[in-house]
Amino acid sequence: MTENSNLMDKNISNVPDYKRIFNDMIQMKYPEKEKECQNILNKKELSSLDILNLNEKIFGTEDKETQIFNQSHRSYDKETVIEILEIQKKNNLNNSELARDLRMSRNTITKWKKIFAA
Repeated sequence: MTENSNLMDKNISNVPDYKRIFNDMIQMKYPEKEKECQNILNKKELSSLDILNLNEKIFGTEDKETQIFNQSHRSYDKETVIEILEIQKKNNLNNSELARDLRMSRNTITKWKKIFAA
């Protein structure tokens, strides 16, 4: 019992500390990209969309095969989905334009709009 309570007291999270990971990566391997990424890294919390943007800024665009593989393994939390839909509204994008920009299915965006945009 004491072992479990110690774990709970430490407030251990299963979410990686992406800010720390990206900061370390930039300092060690990509110091030239620090200014480009700083505005995202200065945020209090990073959303999934921020993580994807950082990844693209640091590593650039991927080849087609890698893009397809990575896209099939992405997941978005509720806050990120809402943020994406707000970006769509703010920039007056239709589902096809948003899907093309984010490299995802139009059907996914339609489904999100049905769920979150009541």
